[in-house]
Amino acid sequence: MKRLFDFTTSLIALIVLSPIIALVAYKIKNNLGSPVLFRQTRPGLNGKPFEMIKFRTMKDATDKDGNPLPDSERMTPFGDKLRNSSLDELPELWNVLKGEMSLVGPRPLLMQYLPLYNKEQARRHDVRPGVTGWAQINGRNAISWDEKFKLDVWYVDNRSFWLDIKILFFTVKKVFVKEGISADGHVTIEPFKGNADD
Repeated sequence: MKRLFDFTTSLIALIVLSPIIALVAYKIKNNLGSPVLFRQTRPGLNGKPFEMIKFRTMKDATDKDGNPLPDSERMTPFGDKLRNSSLDELPELWNVLKGEMSLVGPRPLLMQYLPLYNKEQARRHDVRPGVTGWAQINGRNAISWDEKFKLDVWYVDNRSFWLDIKILFFTVKKVFVKEGISADGHVTIEPFKGNADD
């Protein structure tokens, strides 16, 4: 039922929102240049890698050695507006349509975090990653990694169709309220460095 709901909803959303998606792509092309899409390998169900796509929100800026500058130096006011509105997440509907993601589930993080999880935290990969999730409506990037992972695992243990509907409803509300988009002192969120006590 969950996969059928994901497929049907993402397909309808991609069709209905196609004018908005096209407009955002046009605006990104004008403000940030090419590429319009940000592609990155992320861990999916059972940690299997897949290519997640989002709208690009940062400019390509590097130091003299060719390394990307910190997020705070690459983020533009335009990109910040995209993130605040969550419009940058729209291309992930394609990942949902393909079955790589779900509408609701733990957010797919970085591949380099995989060996840093303890056994309990790693359970977040027992389900497909989501466009939104239980942690996103309970603090998003404004909560600690430990809190985030506890919420992710709670979702894994308590997931249901009606819980997904509740999360989607509150996600829409959060988009308008614009809560928890960034961690204090960071443009996005502080990198996960592992568990000091493990």
